[in-house]
Amino acid sequence: MSEDKPPSTDATSKSGWWMRLFPLRGDEPRGRPGIIEFLTECRDRGLLAGDEYTMLKGVLEVSETQVRDIMIPRSHMVVLDLDEPPEVLLKTIMDSGHSRFPVIGEDRDEVIGILLAKDLLRRFGEHKDSERLIVDDLLRPPVFIPESKRLNALLTQFRESRNHMAIVVDEYGGVAGLATIEDVIEQIVGDIGDEHDPEAAEQIQDLGEGHYNVLALTRIEDFNEHFSVQLSDDEYDTVGGLVMHELGRLPRRGELLEFDGFRFKVLRADRRRIHALEVARVEGTSAA
Repeated sequence: MSEDKPPSTDATSKSGWWMRLFPLRGDEPRGRPGIIEFLTECRDRGLLAGDEYTMLKGVLEVSETQVRDIMIPRSHMVVLDLDEPPEVLLKTIMDSGHSRFPVIGEDRDEVIGILLAKDLLRRFGEHKDSERLIVDDLLRPPVFIPESKRLNALLTQFRESRNHMAIVVDEYGGVAGLATIEDVIEQIVGDIGDEHDPEAAEQIQDLGEGHYNVLALTRIEDFNEHFSVQLSDDEYDTVGGLVMHELGRLPRRGELLEFDGFRFKVLRADRRRIHALEVARVEGTSAA
């Protein structure tokens, strides 16, 4: 005897989480802005947890975000020079903690391949007594993408090709930066930290000559303690919040702010948040 089945309540089906939220409104939201507004309302009413809201919003925004908004800029790429001796290559790998590296020829505009750290370490273990290791045959072909490529298309390309890194080029063919599958996924799920991430391991890094790399999520009280200053945290809790508040908007990579004796330069940012800043004291002024 047949029995009527109840509507699916799978969390991914329209009768699942979407229909759980839908009764809030009498009509379906129109377009992406309407959907985001609807999700925001659901979050505010407690029907969506904060992480659920962030991921759903990230999924909607990822198809409208371009690679240039999330790439690691050329100046911050960790690259390997094929002409360097193996011990220098190994030191670069160990110091950075990365697993994949662009390998350059004469300059950073000539990326001749991608080297996986595990491949070099294995080769070094096999030939550690050799004066010179030949690593050319370890190189994987680089993937080049334009700055304007959408992140959803890049994610599909990563999945289909099984590559995890792409070199970003500008309209003139020069290297503008690089993007990894982790950078794309972070736009959906938020920052993914690991034990080798220098920004995660240390919020304020001394770069020398009075310059510091500061994670945007560094709390103002920690910033004050490190620099022995008394910046107010009445209007914001983090250094990234300070920069956004003083500029009155979300800044783009490379923008500068001088505030209370410091110069803040945005190193990494996307359309949703600031990730990292370079901070230096402004000569002749005091922030105390």
